[in-house]
Amino acid sequence: MKPVLGLTMGDPAGIGPELCLRALRESTVLDRCVPVLIGDFGVIKRVLPCLGSHEANTPARVISIEEWEKLECITDPIIVDFAALNGSTFGPGEISATCGKAGYIFIEQAIRAARDGKIAGVVTAPIHKEALRLAGIPHPGHTEIFTALTGAKRGCMMLHSDVLTVSMATTHIGYHEVPIRLSVTRILDVIELTAEAMRRMLRREPRIGVCGLNPHAGEHGLFGQREEEQFVEPAVARARERGIDASGPLVPDAAFTPAQRKKFDAFVTLYHDQGHIPFKMLAFDTGVNITLGLPIIRTSVDHGTAFDIAWKGLADPQSLYSAIRVAADLADGAGRS
Repeated sequence: MKPVLGLTMGDPAGIGPELCLRALRESTVLDRCVPVLIGDFGVIKRVLPCLGSHEANTPARVISIEEWEKLECITDPIIVDFAALNGSTFGPGEISATCGKAGYIFIEQAIRAARDGKIAGVVTAPIHKEALRLAGIPHPGHTEIFTALTGAKRGCMMLHSDVLTVSMATTHIGYHEVPIRLSVTRILDVIELTAEAMRRMLRREPRIGVCGLNPHAGEHGLFGQREEEQFVEPAVARARERGIDASGPLVPDAAFTPAQRKKFDAFVTLYHDQGHIPFKMLAFDTGVNITLGLPIIRTSVDHGTAFDIAWKGLADPQSLYSAIRVAADLADGAGRS
């Protein structure tokens, strides 16, 4: 039986609505799962015309919140209208508290459905961090929202593709905050979460490379405040004691060369751009964002809201399709284990 996956619309003013609508009629998606779009039908009606005359019809049955609450068996694609906002009060590409709040509501409802076992996993379209802040949401991004709302004791962001996989010890904070957020425990947690996820995907023991923080990985204290010696080396040593094939600290500017990528199945990076920049250089259109450490499955696109092209039918859906494929694979694996 195909897993039922919840697709959250993301920020209504971004490209999320049109990407999700395309997914509801995409054969490669329908072959792998039963998609449920968690969003707002008022927005959907406004976005549909941008997809072209051959696609300008609702691709699935639309149900209300009340119908969704009573629904027990899901066998066909549906759209759940949470009526989270007035679709006529904003336009594409607008940053607003209204859209930030709506995007958050879609996530809340998807998490609830996954915790209740109604759906096998959640696949998220992009949200906008400034819109979240304007709405008074105390979390800067999906990873933090999912970690908080599921009560996960530890979690991290992983970006996965066929050419590179990276996890981050810290994400949405300023650079000046990174050193004070690092610890042996935090880096070890990310190594363990990364190894566990890669073990499920590869069905063998993975090889994990762990980056240093400073240029040349600190070069024995020449650069930085010996963060590599304080945090990275002990975390790698403890991981190895626990049977994980971990190495580091790696020199960051050479960690992602072709030769190094052949040595490791995944890399643990210490801050947002250390992992995101090489990943997006190599896999921007096909990359998948996975939140590790959660009690539910959650994957996402690896791009933003693209306000400049929102509602124009120009957005590339391949990252969303990849995120759905990975979520379906993880759900299948969970069902077999």
